[in-house]
Amino acid sequence: MGAVRNFITKFRILRRPSNTAAPKANEGQTLVAPEISKNTLSVTGQGEQQQVLAAATPGTLNIALQNKTSSSNVFAYITGLVINNGNRPSFIQADGRTVYSPASPSKAMQHLAVDCAIPLGAPGNTVHVNIPKMAGGRIWFSVDARLTFFINPGPAIVEPSVTNPSDPNINLNWTFCEFTFNDAQLFANISYVDFVSVPVGMSITNTAGKTQIVPGMPSNGFDTVVKALRAQAAKDRRPWDQLIYSHNGRALRALSPNNLIVANPNAWGDYWNAYVQQVWSRFATRDIIINTQAAAGNLRGRVKNGQLTFPEAGSFSAPSAKDIFSCSTGPFQTGSNQARNAVIPRLAAAFNRSTLLDGADQFPNGSTPPNYYKNATTNWYSKIVHQVQRDGRGYAFPYDDVVPDGGQDVAGTVFDGSPKLFTVSVGGG
Repeated sequence: MGAVRNFITKFRILRRPSNTAAPKANEGQTLVAPEISKNTLSVTGQGEQQQVLAAATPGTLNIALQNKTSSSNVFAYITGLVINNGNRPSFIQADGRTVYSPASPSKAMQHLAVDCAIPLGAPGNTVHVNIPKMAGGRIWFSVDARLTFFINPGPAIVEPSVTNPSDPNINLNWTFCEFTFNDAQLFANISYVDFVSVPVGMSITNTAGKTQIVPGMPSNGFDTVVKALRAQAAKDRRPWDQLIYSHNGRALRALSPNNLIVANPNAWGDYWNAYVQQVWSRFATRDIIINTQAAAGNLRGRVKNGQLTFPEAGSFSAPSAKDIFSCSTGPFQTGSNQARNAVIPRLAAAFNRSTLLDGADQFPNGSTPPNYYKNATTNWYSKIVHQVQRDGRGYAFPYDDVVPDGGQDVAGTVFDGSPKLFTVSVGGG
């Protein structure tokens, strides 16, 4: 599973990180292909639009898209990098089978040349689609309106944004899940790392008839999230209610704490300061042990001269609220030191789950899901999102897939090396 997670991350980092500055007008996140090395098969006809009909072969994936909303006007979009076509950024067209790999335009923000909105029909209807092997994939759902995507030179797909007020999709009701389907397996998850809105559920049935299920939220799950965020804001006077984005008096989505920072860099102020100082004081007199769950094994660190220092992984300064919520700034920036890169996810996850003062000294093995989010200072967005899921599982912050050895997945992932049917539902009904 770890190898697949790394493979997916390779393509996720090509998207605009949600914690960076807001893009210019009408720009959103972008999906681009990695550079093609000399050892990689090059793609011919780069300057021409390429369309490929994906036949129903073992090299393709059958997907059942289910409309569990109360609307008859629901659309799905499928985007990703087509692996067997040089990792070209691509869509699946409205027929649910034909691949659209747009050419690189001469100017930015160009509209799609074909219809890629897959209509799901009436409530209760299921639409079957068939796709080739794709990395960095997303299945998008939009309720009561179509989404707008653009193409930039590269080519690069400009995806809808929840942090750009000029994005044409900003006031629409939409969501997505993530997947990679490659030679090894299908790997997918429900993603709440950026925001939560319309409920999504998924399952994989393999060729042996075994089914894995991540049910997601019930139909009223988003309303429950909104009420809980408002209640928490009233309780601790922190901006949890500011995560809620509304249009015409209707709550459309709840942003992650990290995405609130895009519009308001000082939103969280000193929120984590007291907790961080307590952690630093604790590990100034005793070792913290990070189980890297990799070749580096267990690494011992201690706070010295204000820095949490590991002989193999270097020193970590005390993180700010932005660092903790983003998991990617300040001391949590990855680099060339692989031991450090292994410490970062486990330390960032322990902060978001506020498990560093629970009595255990080893992470992530020292705590289990019942211990997560017990401190008053915690990632309440993540806590609330998990509480609303039917089985408690959903990817609520960037390293939510960190689990103890042999522990239970809480990130809402499914994966199988021999998938027969991938079912994704929208609406939670």
